[in-house]
Amino acid sequence: MKKIQLSRRLWLLLLGDSIVLALITLAGLGTHDSLSLVATRFLPNFVPALAAWLLLAWPLGAYDEEQLGDWRQLWRPFWAMLLSAPLSAFLRALWLGSDTIFVVFVLVLSGLGSAVILLWRIIVWLYVKRRGASDG
Repeated sequence: MKKIQLSRRLWLLLLGDSIVLALITLAGLGTHDSLSLVATRFLPNFVPALAAWLLLAWPLGAYDEEQLGDWRQLWRPFWAMLLSAPLSAFLRALWLGSDTIFVVFVLVLSGLGSAVILLWRIIVWLYVKRRGASDG
């Protein structure tokens, strides 16, 4: 079995993506006046979102270091987030023991999540591009 070795850049990208998903989760809780219940509602929303994101982002190439400096590859994290929202809702329903997956939840997470992850990854792309120009 091949051991996966993560570079410092990928660790930072994973950390940044996790922070973005945590902020999206907190924003979602805030829109439902649930910030006072963050201790009990955060993990059942965040963990499924992060798991779904990682399950789809990796195979879609969102963590391919060679692609980070190419703006044409920004579709990868965008689509990974768009596609991970339904899986996230399913995993959340399993966690909560619910047989209901709310369509509105999936639509909002798809739209907002994709936009925010795209914004974050544009910042990463600009950093990588700037850094590459200064290294050369």
